[in-house]
Amino acid sequence: MDHAAAALLPSTRLMENAGWAVARVIRNRFSPRRVTVACGPGNNGGDGYVVARNLARWGWSVRVAALAAPKPGTPAAEMAACWTGLMVPFTAEELAGADLVVDAVFGSGLKRPVADDVAAVLAAAREVVAIDVPSGVAGASGEILGKARDCTFTVTFVRPRPGHVLQPGSDLCGEVICADIGMPDAAWEGITPVVQHNEPGLWSLPVSGDGDYKYRRGVVSLCGGAEMPGATRLSARGARRSGAGLVRISAGEGAPAYRLGDPGLIVDDAPLSELLEDARRKVWICGPGLTEDKVAATLPQLLKADRIVLADAGALAWGAQDLSRLKGVAAVTPHIGEFRKLFGPVEGSRLDAALAAARRINAVVVMKGPDTIIAAPDGRLAINTHASSALATAGSGDTLTGVIAALLAAGMDVWEGCCAGVWLHGEAGIEAGKAHGGWPVAEDLDLPLGPARATATRLAREAGDKKATGSLL
Repeated sequence: MDHAAAALLPSTRLMENAGWAVARVIRNRFSPRRVTVACGPGNNGGDGYVVARNLARWGWSVRVAALAAPKPGTPAAEMAACWTGLMVPFTAEELAGADLVVDAVFGSGLKRPVADDVAAVLAAAREVVAIDVPSGVAGASGEILGKARDCTFTVTFVRPRPGHVLQPGSDLCGEVICADIGMPDAAWEGITPVVQHNEPGLWSLPVSGDGDYKYRRGVVSLCGGAEMPGATRLSARGARRSGAGLVRISAGEGAPAYRLGDPGLIVDDAPLSELLEDARRKVWICGPGLTEDKVAATLPQLLKADRIVLADAGALAWGAQDLSRLKGVAAVTPHIGEFRKLFGPVEGSRLDAALAAARRINAVVVMKGPDTIIAAPDGRLAINTHASSALATAGSGDTLTGVIAALLAAGMDVWEGCCAGVWLHGEAGIEAGKAHGGWPVAEDLDLPLGPARATATRLAREAGDKKATGSLL
C-alpha cells in the first residue's frame, strides 16, 4: 500500500499525517512534559521528526536523539530537515533525563536483531510510547529481535500488524491505537490481507430457522474409551451446547462408563464399522479421552470411511510417532507442547510454523494458546485474541473440540468453523470467568455457549452493516 500510495500522493503526505496522529494521541494522553524523540534513519524516524515538530509547535519541551541521519533524498531526510529544534546525542543519559521518550527508531519491517547498545539506550527511558511497533518487535510475527522495551502505548497506522496481537511482542506494545492517516482508497486495489484478526464478520454462523430438525443441525459423533470418559463427555457437552442437533458417543465395550451421563446423549456400543454405515454421521471427534491403542483402532477406520475428522489429545499423541497417520483428518487442535511433538521445534514465526504444519498434513491447524493461530493449507491465517485466562483449566481444550465439531456438522467450511469455534470458546470462557470469580472449571465452559452464539451472530451482522456503508472494520 505504501508503494501504491507513493504514486498517488506527495512523498511526505502520509508521513506528515502519521506524525501528526502520534503527536495528537500524546497530547490527548499526557500533560506537557519533557519529551525526547528517538529517531532512526528510516521512515519510522521520519514519522518521529514530525511528532517532534508538532509537539514543539504546541509548546512542549522537545528534543530529538538521532541514531543515524536519514539517507539523503528520502522523505525521512526531508522531515529531518524541517526539524529546527534541539538535537541531542543518542545516549542512555539523554533518554533517562526525559519524562517521555517517543520510540521512532525501528518500525514493523525490522528483519535483524536490534544491536545491544541501541537496546540499552532505549531501556534507559522512564516511559515510552512507540510509533508503529516497539523497536525490536517484528511486525509480521511478534518475535523479539534482540531486545525490546515495553511501552505505555503504541500508535500504528491503517491496520494493526500481527506483532501487535501475537506474543511476546504484543506484551510490549501496551495499548495499541490504529490511526487513520488518509491512505488512498486506490492503494487498496489488488491488496489481499495475509493474516486476519479472528472475529465475527470474518465468518458467519448458521442461523436457526423454523424448518430446523436435528439432522439438519448436524450430527457429531465421538470415539469414546473406558479409561478417560470425562474428556469425551466434555467434548460432547461442548458440541451439544454449540448447536449440534444430535451427539453420539461410540464407546464399544466402554459404553457403561457413559450410560449415566447427560440424558440427551446417545451412547452406542455397536462396532464402529457398523456405525459408519450411517451416512448422516459425517463429523467425528477422535482423541479426547482415548489411549493411543484406542486411537489406532478407530482413526484409520474413520479416515477410510472418508469422514470429517477432528483430531485432538490421544490422536495427536499417536500421530506424533508417525505424522502420516494424521493424513486425511480435517483439523488438528494442538497446544504448543503437542505441536512441538508433532512438527518439531518452533523457531522464529509461529505464523509460519502453523502454516507449514497445515500444509504438511493438508489439514487446518489450530495452534492453541492465549493468542491462538488458525492456519489452513491454502494459506489462510487467523489470530484469535478473544480469550481469557479462565480457559487455563484441564478439559478446556476438550470443550473446544466439541464446539468446532458442531459447526462443521452444520456445514461450515473447516477453516471458518475452526475460527468461529475458537472465538465462541473464548467468549464462553470470558463469561464463565465472570460467573465464577475468574476461576471456572471445564464443566462451566459449555453453559455460556448458547449466548456466545447469539453474541457472535449480532456482531457479525453489525460488521456486515459497516461493510455495506463503506466503513472499514
